[in-house]
Amino acid sequence: MYAYAFLEDFVLLYPVYALLFAETGLSPAAISSLFVIWSVTTFTLEVPSGVWADVFSRRTLLVIAPLLAGTGFGLWSLFPSYPVFALGFVLWGVGSALRSGTMQALVYEELDRVGATGAYARLMGRSEAVSLLAVVAASAVAGPVLAAGGYRLLGVASVLACVACAAAGWLLPESRSGGGAEDGEDEPSLGSVVRAGWAQVRGAPAVRWALLLMVVVEGVTSLDEYVPLLAQSTGVAAASVPLLVLVVTSGDAVGGWLAGRGVRWLAPLLGAGAVLLAVGALSGSPGGMVLVGAAFGVFRWAIAAADARLQARIGDGARATVTSVAGFGSEVVALLVYAGYALGSRWAGAGVLVAVAAVPYVVVSVVLGLAGRRGRVHREM
Repeated sequence: MYAYAFLEDFVLLYPVYALLFAETGLSPAAISSLFVIWSVTTFTLEVPSGVWADVFSRRTLLVIAPLLAGTGFGLWSLFPSYPVFALGFVLWGVGSALRSGTMQALVYEELDRVGATGAYARLMGRSEAVSLLAVVAASAVAGPVLAAGGYRLLGVASVLACVACAAAGWLLPESRSGGGAEDGEDEPSLGSVVRAGWAQVRGAPAVRWALLLMVVVEGVTSLDEYVPLLAQSTGVAAASVPLLVLVVTSGDAVGGWLAGRGVRWLAPLLGAGAVLLAVGALSGSPGGMVLVGAAFGVFRWAIAAADARLQARIGDGARATVTSVAGFGSEVVALLVYAGYALGSRWAGAGVLVAVAAVPYVVVSVVLGLAGRRGRVHREM
């Protein structure tokens, strides 16, 4: 699982593909349109892919996903042009959608089979930390490889990483048969899975609240796209911005590595993370990025805790489907974050805008704290 997480993001084209687009002659508007194609593809297939993962072999989908992305990267490096870039983003988006919800469902059910669901948050959090380290490693290696062999060599290396990722996916355990049922059980249909997922969300308040928690906590962390702008706003030289971004990435990775510990402190730690984010962002100094990094570490830890809480409440019949609904909701929140930042940038700088993003975490922290207190009162009564 850790090998899959690392290889999936050890793609040497990641740090420089925008440069490839620009050097091919694409305008900023054309490049932005490619990102829209990518987002729309992933967004559209988010929930259907979860249904597929509950009907078909999840391991097979996890093998196909990186192969689709790798095909796109290979096409980019061999035939650089706008139509090929668009096709590559469609393939990448399909692959991302196939993985979303599928990995979580496979891991949780395999752990449940051996009576080890308590390890779920730790495994998922550490896999996210490994993914972040892969991005850092790819960023460090991409420059020398680009200088040695150009974009074509980067493309070859990226395709090889995706093939290796697919091989790692094939080695993942799956107790289900070739379809979506345990041995000896009837194969589920697409319709039955959709009905089961809807019944769980509609009929179980615990599932709805866990779903909402996951959507908000994960969706708001999309503000990490603006960390470079926040670093730049501290007044450092452009060459120092990547170092400050690395500080935040490191904090994010540490939070993932610590996932699964102290989950009973979710409410107060989320509140503390919100305070760290606001203070660090409003400080206007490079040192404040350390606080921002600590905040992102808390949020990464909280995402793993929220994911584990959701998985514990979902029934196996539509696990990937409901998890993909959470992914869909997180994408909606992310779009709201992007729109809010774009609108707010007319009146405020990066520090203020990032600090405002701490508000949803405060609200979630308070709601969780009140819910926990009511639960204790009911148990005492």
